[in-house]
Amino acid sequence: MLRLPAVKRTLFGVAQTSCSNVRTAATAPNLVEVFVDGKPVMVEPGTTVLQACEKVGVQIPRFCYHERLSVAGNCRMCLVEIEKSPKPVAACAMPVMKGWNILTDSEKTRKAREGVMEFLLANHPLDCPICDQGGECDLQDQSMMFGSDRSRFTEGKRAVEDKNIGPLIKTIMTRCIQCTRCVRFAHEIAGVEDLGTTGRGNALEIGTYVEKMFMSELSGNVIDICPVGALTSKPYAFTSRPWETRKTESIDVLDAVGSNIVVSTRGGEVMRILPRLHEDVNEEWISDKTRFAYDGLKRQRLTQPMVKDATGQLVAASWEDALTQVAGALQGSEGNGIAAIAGGLVDAESLIALKDVLNRLNSENLCTEEVFPMAGAGTDLRSNYLLNTGISGMEEADLLLLVGTNPRYEAPLLNARIRKSWLHNELQVALVGREVDLSYSYNHLGDSTQVLQDIAAGKHSFCQALSQAKRPVVVVGSAALQREDGAAIHAAVSTIAHNARVSSGVDDGWKVLNVLHRVASQVAALDLGYKPGVEAIRKNPTKVLYLLGADAGCINKQDLSEDCFIIYQGHHGDVGAQMADVVLPGAAYTEKCSTYVNMEGRAQQTHVAVTPPGMAREDWKILRAISELAGVTLPYDTIDEIRERLAQVSPNLVRYDDVEEANYFKQANELAKGVNQTLLSDPLVPPQLTVRDFYMTDPISRASQTMAKCVKAVTEGAQAVEEPNIC
Repeated sequence: MLRLPAVKRTLFGVAQTSCSNVRTAATAPNLVEVFVDGKPVMVEPGTTVLQACEKVGVQIPRFCYHERLSVAGNCRMCLVEIEKSPKPVAACAMPVMKGWNILTDSEKTRKAREGVMEFLLANHPLDCPICDQGGECDLQDQSMMFGSDRSRFTEGKRAVEDKNIGPLIKTIMTRCIQCTRCVRFAHEIAGVEDLGTTGRGNALEIGTYVEKMFMSELSGNVIDICPVGALTSKPYAFTSRPWETRKTESIDVLDAVGSNIVVSTRGGEVMRILPRLHEDVNEEWISDKTRFAYDGLKRQRLTQPMVKDATGQLVAASWEDALTQVAGALQGSEGNGIAAIAGGLVDAESLIALKDVLNRLNSENLCTEEVFPMAGAGTDLRSNYLLNTGISGMEEADLLLLVGTNPRYEAPLLNARIRKSWLHNELQVALVGREVDLSYSYNHLGDSTQVLQDIAAGKHSFCQALSQAKRPVVVVGSAALQREDGAAIHAAVSTIAHNARVSSGVDDGWKVLNVLHRVASQVAALDLGYKPGVEAIRKNPTKVLYLLGADAGCINKQDLSEDCFIIYQGHHGDVGAQMADVVLPGAAYTEKCSTYVNMEGRAQQTHVAVTPPGMAREDWKILRAISELAGVTLPYDTIDEIRERLAQVSPNLVRYDDVEEANYFKQANELAKGVNQTLLSDPLVPPQLTVRDFYMTDPISRASQTMAKCVKAVTEGAQAVEEPNIC
């Protein structure tokens, strides 16, 4: 059945067609034949002229059209001639008709484009030499290709006052050509109503109406979609030109989504981070923390080994002295006297190296900072701790139940998928937990754990909606599972998912149960056999504690014996380094070729963009050196050899960009029935409630001045709303 494009009203009050629905429409039974410059092409009814041209490889110039946004038809740059039509038509907004011959290079088309370009440049300032968009500017490129070498306008250019919309986005609104991409992005993708248009004709301006911060965790994406230099990056302003930088494809590790990114570097320094297209993960968007926290990579860095002297102060030491002390401590405390804690930014290669070192010293005390309930099936079944539906799978769901999570700030790109499905596929959303702003409407069922029990027992009114859904999804936040009653919450969620699966009659492999993680290393650590949580270390104080990037403050000196020897290995002098006896400087994610597994179980690689600062080295290489000095030499010397070892332990870790699906949901649910089902009366409250909580969640973002400015701006903005200045 043909799915007609959704029609919606925009800020201009004009009915518009969502092109994303046109692209995803089911194959029509009757294709329409049209001609592009005489070449025949078969397209589905409802296909626009622009899409038909792209199907045969003809690029139509455009400024306002964007394939992930609704059609606006503002810029008119896409005008083409239709044979026997009296005047040119806008290719982005005109559906094709049978037998049309579209002329993309006729004299009439060229004249129309020249005229439009002349109008666009009439008020555009001559800022190209000082504009940060230079080299990546659509207006530059298209004026060279489709514009004229002279203008008939002699009037003075208009000027528009710049808007202050926060510490991330620099606005020079005189350059704006009113394509409204930013307005549509804010309204449709980000889900905030901050941007809009005021005035008419020559007085039309884009802004926030009243001066305020563009309050979105995805705001930086308007920089990428702006076709001119009206919206540029404030932290990146006047630092480099795109042709001066070297680009390295990599992966973001500041949350568990695994967004694909491009790291731009110059002279051994990260200059900026841009999104990279990956339809199944982040599409072409990234969060503001991913984009702007890179300045934290060069602040508070550990650049040389340090050891504690007789006065208890950390002093610089050579690698030889530091590694000798560490090896001596490990040799003198074999067995359960040694324990290790892995942090949220650790890669799989370092995790396996640390595991092998401790195993060779007869210790199994390998923990992660993040807690996960081990009762019932625990982490023995991968389906218990993965986002089984997948990030892109959210678009197929028709009912979503969120439990104790705020995906808008815990996983912004996943939340953008949910909003997309809510907008275009009529996804119904329900929430159990603290009421928060998710950028879309939902049915708030309450924040009590009793609601979970009622739904699991089939006593809640929401159960009827669950039973009627064809593609139900249940997502529980990892923070909800870190409570004392985490095992009972997981058991209740597992029961809800199992009941929904049975009642909906899903038998085509559709997954219902999902866990939303918040840190990049957790899935790989659980795959490799790490124990979630540090309770075992608290109960059995160890003689040697190895902190591998553990900066969440999950354990402190008071939890350990007085003579415990603490080794910290990481790239920032954060919480873990402050309590250590020996500090070993490691490499950040932009400085190593390493493996990370995102929340859906997809293994991806980072690549070396810059070299580690000072004497810092890759984590697995440091562990390899320690093993040799400790007399338990690890059997690998290269990255390829350590990945062979990864494949032995967990083969999915080296199947890059492939999601290894998990199963055995029924068996996991059976095992969960043996868990203590007592739930605490405490309400379910996610750790990140507002955008202020989003900016500083890891050592890199905590070291970032840009993120600190964001927190300050949000705090001041909130105070201004609470205490208005009344004259």
